This record gives sequence, C-alpha cells and structure tokens, in this order.
Amino acid sequence: MAEKPKQPNPEFTNAVIAKGADTLNLCFQCGTCTGSCPSGRLTAFRVRKVIRRAQLGFKDDILPTDDLWFCTTCYTCHERCPRGVEIPDIILTLRNMAVAEGHMGEMHKKGAGYLLKTGHLVPLSPEYKEKRKSVGLNETPPTTLSDKKALEEVQKLIKKTGFDKLIGGA
Repeated sequence: MAEKPKQPNPEFTNAVIAKGADTLNLCFQCGTCTGSCPSGRLTAFRVRKVIRRAQLGFKDDILPTDDLWFCTTCYTCHERCPRGVEIPDIILTLRNMAVAEGHMGEMHKKGAGYLLKTGHLVPLSPEYKEKRKSVGLNETPPTTLSDKKALEEVQKLIKKTGFDKLIGGA
C-alpha cells in the first residue's frame, strides 16, 4: 500500500515566520542558495530543501535532522538570493526551535560543552599556548581561561538561562 503524502502544516510555517523568519515565503525555489553553499559542496546539506520544508510546515523533516547544523551561517546564500530571503536568519530560527525541542547537532553540543567548561567555544591547544609564548605573551589569554571569577560568571549565566540543560550539562 502506498504511503500517504505528507500534508502541509501552516501552523508550523506561521510559527517559524513569527519567530523571526519573516522572509521565508519570498523564496521561489530557484536554487541559487544551494548552488552557492560552501557546506553543500562538502556535505549532504541542501539549503533549498530546508527552506521548502519550512514553507510547507514539515517540522519533523527539519527539526530532528542534522541538516540544520551543517550551515555555517557564512551568508553566501543570502548575498546571492535574488529575492532577498534571509536564509541564515531562517536557519537560526529553525535551530532555536530544534534546540527548544531537544535537538542539537553533536559538534554544536561539543562546542557548547567547552563554553560551559572553559568560557570558550574552542579549547586552547598546546600549540596555541606555545605560539603565544613565542611572541612574548602569557600562555593563557586574559579571559575566562585565566580568570576564575570571570569563568564562574559565565557559568552562572549559562546555568541561569538553562543552556546547560539544553546541551545535556556537557
């Protein structure tokens, strides 16, 4: 027996638009975004498909998938869009909705875990420390990496906003 076709869900589409993706319906699916996307050259990411699924309200084809997390928000798609669709803003809106439902890309979770632990998104490598020393700087920059009180403040903010729970307390 054939699978029933998916039905559009305008409520989801309207929710996406209401949360900041107000140019969503300007897209007429020309494909310029996908054709110019650097991530699309290296991954299975097809921004045009994400936008179309959002237009149709196919929430379950967007929020729990990894597709949203392949976008680097480089803005190439937006700069080339003939209709001025603010694609990175739409992607970020969809990501926020995904995170609110407990979905987040693994690499983003990992980066968020570093933020929680160190106050930075990227760990300080031994090579970087050595490079700093070689040009006469302290090994550790004067940030949360060397200021325990500043790190505690960042961690306090992360916990106060509930971000630590969203990322699983990494």
